[in-house]
Amino acid sequence: MDYWKYAIRTTLEVSEILPAFLQDAPFDTFEETELGLNAYLPASASVTDVEELLNGLREQFEFEWDKEFLPAQNWNQIWESNFQPVIVEDFCAVRADFHAPLKDVQHELVINPKMAFGTGHHETTWMCLLALRDLPCQGAKLLDYGCGTGVLAIMAARLGAADVEAVDIEAESYRNTLENSAINGVAERVTARCGILADVQGTGFDGIMANINRNVILDSLPRLAELMKPGGWLLVSGILREDEVVVTAEAVRAGFVLREMNARGNWLCLVFTTNR
Repeated sequence: MDYWKYAIRTTLEVSEILPAFLQDAPFDTFEETELGLNAYLPASASVTDVEELLNGLREQFEFEWDKEFLPAQNWNQIWESNFQPVIVEDFCAVRADFHAPLKDVQHELVINPKMAFGTGHHETTWMCLLALRDLPCQGAKLLDYGCGTGVLAIMAARLGAADVEAVDIEAESYRNTLENSAINGVAERVTARCGILADVQGTGFDGIMANINRNVILDSLPRLAELMKPGGWLLVSGILREDEVVVTAEAVRAGFVLREMNARGNWLCLVFTTNR
C-alpha cells in the first residue's frame, strides 16, 4: 500500500496529545520521533479532509507539518525491525513472535499487531494491562469493547476469565484478535466480532474493558451500564487528563462510581463500578 507520511514537528507534550484528536481520521499508524511524531495516511484516503483537520488543530496547538509520499514497501519487515517488547512492571510482558522469550514477569503475551492498535507501547494500553492485575477476572464473563489486537481480552483470559467477547469496528482488528488469541492459547475463551456496540451478543458482563477514545466512551456509557451485572466493573482509557471531569460526570450519570484513577504521561486510566 502507498502512504503519505505527515511529519509533525512539535513539543513532546503536544505530540502525546495530538493522536487523541487525529485517531478518528483515516491515519492507521502514529510514530513518535525526536521532533514530534509521524502520522501515516493510506494514499487512498482523502488528503484534503486530513489537511483541513490538521490546519484546524493548529488553532489549538502549536506545531508545523509537511508530508512525503511513500511508495509501497514491505511494511511488516520495516515494522519488525523497529518493534521492541514492552514490560509492564513485573506483571506482564508483550512481545512479538520474532522476539526471544522474556523472563522475570508473571505473564508473557505474544502479540503480532499487524495494523491493529494495542501492543502495550502506548500509555493507555500499558495502564489497562497493569489495572487488570487487580481486577477480578477469575471465572468472569467480560467484554473487550474496541479490542484492537485483542491484548486486553487475551490478558483477561490468561488471568482466568471464563468468557471474553471482543468487539472492534475494524476488520483488521477482528482478524488480529483471532490470530493472537490462538497464539496465546486462549481462543476457546475469546470470541471476536467485527462490529459496533450494537453488535455485542452478550449481556450480564462481570466486567467491561474499553480502551478507545473519549467521544466513543461518552456515547457508550449508558449502554455499557445496561450490559453489566450489578456490581460489575468498567475499565476505560484513551482519555486525556483534561477530560477526566467530563468523563467521570457522564459515567456517574450513567450509574457508575469511580473507584480508581491512574495517569501515565498525559493519559488516564479509570476504573468504575456500577452503583446498582
